[in-house]
Parts: sequence; C-alpha cells; structure tokens
Amino acid sequence: MNPADITLLVMAGGLGSRFGGDKQLVPVGPNGEAFLDYAVHGGLEAGVGKVVVVTRSDLDAVLRTHLEQQHGPDLPLEIVHQDAFGPSRRKPWGTGHAVLSAAAACPGAVVVLNADDHYGPTGVQRTVAALREVGADSAVLLAFELGRTLSSAGGVSRGVCHVVEGELARLVETHGIRAEDGRIVADDPSGELPADTPVSMNLWGLPAAAVARLAGQWAAFHVRSADDPSSEFLLPEALDEQRAEGLLRIDVVRTDEPWIGVTSPDDLEVAREALACGGGGR
Repeated sequence: MNPADITLLVMAGGLGSRFGGDKQLVPVGPNGEAFLDYAVHGGLEAGVGKVVVVTRSDLDAVLRTHLEQQHGPDLPLEIVHQDAFGPSRRKPWGTGHAVLSAAAACPGAVVVLNADDHYGPTGVQRTVAALREVGADSAVLLAFELGRTLSSAGGVSRGVCHVVEGELARLVETHGIRAEDGRIVADDPSGELPADTPVSMNLWGLPAAAVARLAGQWAAFHVRSADDPSSEFLLPEALDEQRAEGLLRIDVVRTDEPWIGVTSPDDLEVAREALACGGGGR
C-alpha cells in the first residue's frame, strides 16, 4: 500500500466535558501547537495523501485558521462536521459515529486518532508503516504501556488489550484506573494491572472495508440506543465486534514511547513541560 493512499483522520468533535471546555486547540507546544498539529506533522512525514478533521460546525472557522497558521495553506485538508451527519444531538454520538461521518471523505485506508492526545514522537509514523504491511482485511492498533498513560489528576478509562501472538484477542474497557501505593489498580473490572499492560489510546490503522462496515453497526446501535442521551457509538467497541465476528484481524503494534494527554486542566502544565523537553517529535 502506498502511504499516499492513506488518509489521516483526526477526531476533533468532542465537548471536553471533564476538561471544562474545548481542548482540541489548546496550545501545548512551544510554538503554540495543539496536540493535533503533532499528529498532522507525523502524518505528513509518513507520506499520507490527505488529512481529514472531524469536528463540530461551530469550531470550523477557528480550526481552519489554526491549521493554516501551523501548516500553511497547502495542507491537503478536508474538514467534516460530525453534527451535520446527524441525527441532531448536543452530545456527539461517539468516536465510531465520528469516523463514519467522515467515510465519504476518505477514499481508502485511514489512520484514526484523537485530536486531544499525543502519541509519542513516532506513533503516527509507526501506525502508517504497519498499516502498509498488513493485509487488506486487517487493521492495526498502536498499544501503549498502561503505566505511561495514567493521569495524576485521578482515575482514567483505558481499553485493556489481550494479545495473542501479536493479534488482538479481546479489548476490555476498564474504568477507574489509577496509581495507588505503588500499584496500578482499577475499579471496573476491579483488580491490579501490571504497568506494561498494553492499552488502546485510540490510534488505529483501518482498511476501507472496516470503515464501511461501521454503517451497519451504527444503524443497529441507533435502533437500540436512540433514546439514551448519554449513549455513544464507540470505535473500539465497533472494531472489536468486527473482530469477534471474524470480519477483521487486528494486529497490535506495541510502543514504549510516552503518551501525553489532558483529561483535566491539572494535566495541562505536565503536558506542556513534557513537550518542551522534546517529547513531541517535531
């Protein structure tokens, strides 16, 4: 697969409820970069042919201005409005819905990630490289070591990966994960987890067929959950369902690079200090 046939798909439509507002464009880098700028830079370095950003209509103008300032007017960019994909709801319908809303803008395979996470100096490049090597019916998940993804501000949720011979065998959404008395513990499912447990931080390489199957999964989800204002059609759950049904192989690429994110405002200065010390890869 030619990297120019791969689209970098950045999900930037969230409300940032725990953060207290929009964090897609919060400056974290020494030159005013937001997290998504590091992702775009990594994608361009890896040779992707297009950048698609999924956002809300009310963020369109400020997002375009920011991206042009950071990357110039020739960035191969398309912006998609998740809220226009419908049905209308104040809370976005989730990451699976975000990817589906951008499917028409993505002509082939995609590398998908969150706009408000930083995946290490080479995270995007590793994912692009791995996606080029797998089969047409296979996906790639970049998995981080759990101990490198915790927040000093409190418990977090992570997708714990059960891996067999390099392939994802099961993905378990685990909540209330935190460091406690020198251990890493979780509330749901409860228990202790090793620091090197591989976890998903939502950096995926997906074949076009996996993206196309989201349409049917979304339709089934909406029938079940349309009346629940807090329900979300989540990308990891949808992909794990495809895997469980034998429709998708998911290869796990492990990294020991640090993940940087801002779950709460207390994480912001920590992120800025880490990026200032050279953790950004730019």
